[in-house]
Amino acid sequence: MATRVLDTLAVAAEGGGGGAALPLTFFDVPWIFTGPVERVFFYPYPHPPEQFRAALLPRLVASLSAALGKFYPLLGRVRPCPDGGGYEFFLPAGGGGGGGTVELTVAESEDDFDELSGDGPRDVARLYSLVPRLPVVEGSADGGFALAAVQVTVFAGRGVAVGVSIHHVACDDSSYMHFVKTWAGHCRLASGGEDAGAALPPPPFLDRAVIADPRGLAARTLDEMRQLAANGPPPPPPVPAVPPPKLVIRSFTLARGCIDKMKQRVAADAKDATTHCSAFTVACAFAWACLARSASADAPSPASDERAHLLFSVECRRRLSPPVPQEYLGNCLRPCFVEVGARDLLGADGVTTAAAAIGAAIRALDGDGVLAGAEGWFQKILSLVPRRPMSVGGSPRYGVYDTDFGLGRPSKVELVSIDKTPGTVSLAEGTDGQRGIEVGVALPEADMARFASCFSDGLYQL
Repeated sequence: MATRVLDTLAVAAEGGGGGAALPLTFFDVPWIFTGPVERVFFYPYPHPPEQFRAALLPRLVASLSAALGKFYPLLGRVRPCPDGGGYEFFLPAGGGGGGGTVELTVAESEDDFDELSGDGPRDVARLYSLVPRLPVVEGSADGGFALAAVQVTVFAGRGVAVGVSIHHVACDDSSYMHFVKTWAGHCRLASGGEDAGAALPPPPFLDRAVIADPRGLAARTLDEMRQLAANGPPPPPPVPAVPPPKLVIRSFTLARGCIDKMKQRVAADAKDATTHCSAFTVACAFAWACLARSASADAPSPASDERAHLLFSVECRRRLSPPVPQEYLGNCLRPCFVEVGARDLLGADGVTTAAAAIGAAIRALDGDGVLAGAEGWFQKILSLVPRRPMSVGGSPRYGVYDTDFGLGRPSKVELVSIDKTPGTVSLAEGTDGQRGIEVGVALPEADMARFASCFSDGLYQL
């Protein structure tokens, strides 16, 4: 077996605490029945396992405890409210009942570190050996599930992988990375050579009262979810005649020069001088067009009225009135829905068509538009699932490659959990330091080959 578990540690928060309960906001509720966001951070570490155990591992454990002292809601679980009116985050006093600690798995891998941390296609299952599962909460009468878990895997003489799983109901990517960078900052500080002011991000903002809900959106969304559950589970998918194809994950880079060329084309074709056109916009448009073209290779030509759909999340902290602090710990995302003609997306101007539509959807959020139609978000997402929209995870703005545990910048950061939903791509800042964008995709091997060809052809035609 390539990866074996050496130890499992229960890490408590520095300073203790417990007995706290926090409400779920209407931004949190839709994520209850989803799953964790799972990333792996790869770092070169050309030292023997003995040095890892003696020097690095104790710093990782102590710094995780220090970070959890500030991000204590991640120590708990989600449970039904005692009054039966919904759900809440709950941290049992004294760490009992399965709460109060985060599980840290220590593992050793014999797999190829350089290949796993590269850009080429890799079997998703190999990466999942580096990702911790969220432990089941045992011994609690009200059920619930843990919110976070971490895993540190050493590759003897080659590197270290830090896997972090946090359930999406606990927080969005902004808070996820705030926590990971706080952990990394404490670890970097413990290694010496840096003062606390330079190493540590500001503490999280924990007052959930800043998310106002005058329209009762949390309760209404929860009622819709209950009605869905009352209708019974959907029928199981038919058993395939042959095993499903192996999923591989691969990274592609959009260099800054390519991004600028696409932005210029979108601006030149725009009918409105105020068209929103950012690096995020054109990267989403390019990935969407490539995914559509690669999927169309074995499919009949779309009908003239067929629509292609894109779903991505927009952070609302600074868009709300009044704005919410950037350090707010929780979810503060709204879905953004985009559609274009399927034939248009496949055409020669597919990228500019898609970028214009994405930009228009983002621009519509200005002013009071950020919560427009919030009552129908959940149902609209459900209605889109059968149409297999492309969805987007991550963002270049989160700076995942700035995560330094005292080992320098990671050589690779992989958002592994994009494999859960077909048609999902991940976005992160490029590693070249030139403000490029890294695009991650998880597909069956044959589909990945077609996507790679479309991506390469698209860059050539710029």
